[in-house]
Amino acid sequence: MKLLIRAARIVDAQSPFNGQIRDVLIENGLIRQVGESIAVEESEAALKVIEQDGLCVSPGWVDLRVSAKDPGYEHKEDLSTVCKAAARGGFTDIAILPNTKPVLDSKDTLGYIRQATQGHPVNVHPIAAITKKTEGTDFTDMIDLHHAGAVAFSDGEKPLLNADLLLKTLQYLQPLNGLLMNRPEEQNLTHFGQMNEGLTSTLLGLKGMPSMAEEMMIERDLRLLEYACAQNLDRSAGSVLHFSTISTARSVELIRQAKQQGLPVSCDIAAHQLAFEDTALMGFDTNLKVNPPFRGSADREALKQGLADGTIDAIVSDHNPQDDESKNIEFDHADFGIIGLETVFAVARTHYGDLPLEQLVDKLTHSPRRILRLPALTIEENQPATLTVFDPDLEWTYERTASRSKNSPFFGKTLRGKALWIINKSFAEQL
Repeated sequence: MKLLIRAARIVDAQSPFNGQIRDVLIENGLIRQVGESIAVEESEAALKVIEQDGLCVSPGWVDLRVSAKDPGYEHKEDLSTVCKAAARGGFTDIAILPNTKPVLDSKDTLGYIRQATQGHPVNVHPIAAITKKTEGTDFTDMIDLHHAGAVAFSDGEKPLLNADLLLKTLQYLQPLNGLLMNRPEEQNLTHFGQMNEGLTSTLLGLKGMPSMAEEMMIERDLRLLEYACAQNLDRSAGSVLHFSTISTARSVELIRQAKQQGLPVSCDIAAHQLAFEDTALMGFDTNLKVNPPFRGSADREALKQGLADGTIDAIVSDHNPQDDESKNIEFDHADFGIIGLETVFAVARTHYGDLPLEQLVDKLTHSPRRILRLPALTIEENQPATLTVFDPDLEWTYERTASRSKNSPFFGKTLRGKALWIINKSFAEQL
């Protein structure tokens, strides 16, 4: 494959060409040349040229939190459709949760993921379960899973409620330079909860999920992390504890303080948290039923501030496909979750346009790569050509999806910013 990207603005804080408008020549999976007006024989049959107004190019985007549903729930999503949706959203890499059937808790299940995704332009990185069947009781064999290709360890959609298990996991993963990811929710406080606890939940007559349920878990986990560090847990290897999809102002402040103390911690938010508050649920739209739930305006502003000052490291899709039987029913019986792979960048650009483009792209590139210990990428000659080509200001309407499920509140909405191509593993795919 020989590919030439013409006159694209390079958005890559690690690149010597950052902010410059350059041509990028790619051949056999490598960036061969970066320069102005690169001369090539454009009549060459093997040459493909990408050229249009407003082009930007960055290292390939990475999503830290995707529910692929395969194996076991292929009627909602399968590995082929999740890769197609990821590509359409501009992602060259996705990390998938272990909550499948069977759970990703053995070398065999990780091998299935690897084999089933080999022919796709998207790299699929399995997050292995911490506990067998994600039941929160017995440990998996994390050493074997690490060597089998697990990029992190988590019980995924299920919070790790047992404090002793969390502490021992932190200690157990240290020799592996491993990462523990936890979704903070004290489920004893959220049983039967449907949305954020507040005025809107009271007006709608729905059981609320208090912010405290998230914040207590973060406080607990940070205390355990501090204790583990006092017991000689290595702080120098990057984040060892990652909080997935935080949603409250207090959560942001707790993590900000922990970082100031030098604790090896990181966190992310789901892109849709930038778009909605709990008042959006007044119409009982089940496509707005997510966990963590949409909070209040002060929380949403705190999330934006956390992105701006670096407290929040990454933006994720929290892609969670649900079929019609799970969503087109009464609100209190509907499952949580929306599909988000195709709209992450656009939702962030549309609903937080004040975030500088370079910072937004960093939340989708270098930062998640660093968290997952993936090889660093940059736009420079003789580097791997794993790239996303996009237009940050293109306005478009979300009307179709490559996902098997349709549970998105963004259908029919006009959004700003769109991925146009991904280039990866000698693939060049127009979206």
